[in-house]
Amino acid sequence: MTNEFLEFSYARGNDLVTPQGDFPGLKEGDRWCLCVTRWHEALEAGVAPPVDLHATHASTLEFVTLEELQAHALT
Repeated sequence: MTNEFLEFSYARGNDLVTPQGDFPGLKEGDRWCLCVTRWHEALEAGVAPPVDLHATHASTLEFVTLEELQAHALT
């Protein structure tokens, strides 16, 4: 997660920061599984968080290119 993405997501009604029940809330540096449509939306807005390519399903390529994923790959 990045602060930019968390703010972006919050502004679109998806609060990933505020703790709720057993969910502790996310902060910069945390890892979290995102749906590809939200990630692509963030990509278009210039705030896509890094991607763990080893944890990314191949069907993601139906929505984004391998080059886009590789450009945002965790090091």
